[in-house]
Amino acid sequence: MKKFIIFSILALSVCFLQHKALADDALAWGDCLREAKKNHPDLISAEEKVKQEKEAKVITGSIFYPQVDGSLDWSQTKTTTKRDSYSFGMTGTQLIYNGSKTSNDLKAASENIKAAQHNYRFTSSEVRLRLRSAFINLLKAQKLLGITEEIVKIRRDNLILITLRYEAGIEHKGALLTADANLSQAEFEVTQSGRDLEVNQRELVKEMGWTEFSPVRVEGDFKISDTAREKPDFEALSKNNPSLEKLNAETAAASFGIKSKEADFFPKLSASAGTDRTGNHWVPRDDQWDIGLGLSVPIFEGGLRKAEIKKAKSLFNQAQADERSKKDSVLLALEQSWASFQDDIDMVDVQKKFLNAAIERAKIAEGQYSLGLIQFDSWTIIEDSLVKAKKAFLDAQANALLAEANWIEAKGETLEYVD
Repeated sequence: MKKFIIFSILALSVCFLQHKALADDALAWGDCLREAKKNHPDLISAEEKVKQEKEAKVITGSIFYPQVDGSLDWSQTKTTTKRDSYSFGMTGTQLIYNGSKTSNDLKAASENIKAAQHNYRFTSSEVRLRLRSAFINLLKAQKLLGITEEIVKIRRDNLILITLRYEAGIEHKGALLTADANLSQAEFEVTQSGRDLEVNQRELVKEMGWTEFSPVRVEGDFKISDTAREKPDFEALSKNNPSLEKLNAETAAASFGIKSKEADFFPKLSASAGTDRTGNHWVPRDDQWDIGLGLSVPIFEGGLRKAEIKKAKSLFNQAQADERSKKDSVLLALEQSWASFQDDIDMVDVQKKFLNAAIERAKIAEGQYSLGLIQFDSWTIIEDSLVKAKKAFLDAQANALLAEANWIEAKGETLEYVD
């Protein structure tokens, strides 16, 4: 027991140190993928569901094997005297024929296993999307914090310049107050970005499946890896979607369910054999054995089996309708996510041009304002445009990565998809 406790403590310590090491160092995308595969509770739950369906198939198939039971009994009867009775024995039954009910149940069980496996893939795809979104949000938050700190420096320098001009009598008080307000706004945005950063850190920690929160940093860029500029074959892509394949398996299982219920109308034939010993003393010596065949045929059950068949057919029809609906939804999601992805890729280029223009205008305007060639109102508008352009470009980059993540999820890619 002591060894077990020591081993458990060591195991937990190693796990904690691994998490701490990852938290201390910047996490790459591959690190996050590995942590989620190993720790995410949704994946663990989906994996256990696969195991349950596999064991359910074993349970279903067990009826093909002999069912053997042993017994040991003792009883005491008292009238004028006490009398003991002892017996022990063994009985066995073997199913011979049940109208192929069990074989259809086994086929349905096999399809249920496939459905659980596709459900695992679907869960993995959803986890990947949430993990990727959390990674991008934290990457954006880190970048935004740097931008807001740069803006604070710009606003502070502007305030110093305007203060000097105001004291020299060449700038009005409104300009000074506006510059001071701009600095306060910039300082607030730094604080706000810091809070958002902590929220995004917790989001990423959650999606990696860590049980305890640790401040984390991520490293990466805003480069798009899956551009998909040519319009793909959505019909072909949909066939590999795990949510659709899961419904395909469930429909197949429902079809075998109908056959299984129809087989209930066939006779059921089984063989049985048994042997036991009885007597008034231990060890009992009176031997007895029996062997036989049993045939059962349903005659009247108040419409039970017909209702079960109707229910099985209804489940099959429902599964078919769900499958068709899901296929339409998958095709629509593929086209929507691809179109949105293309828009966001193009928007990055547009915002990049706006940012380059804003940088150039700000350089020129700063020199003109220093020389008194433009008024404060014109200059501050240009400075505000630069600030907005920086943020808009960052938003466009992050949105393109998020759109890429949604496109990858629409294709049904799982955590094994590294790019």
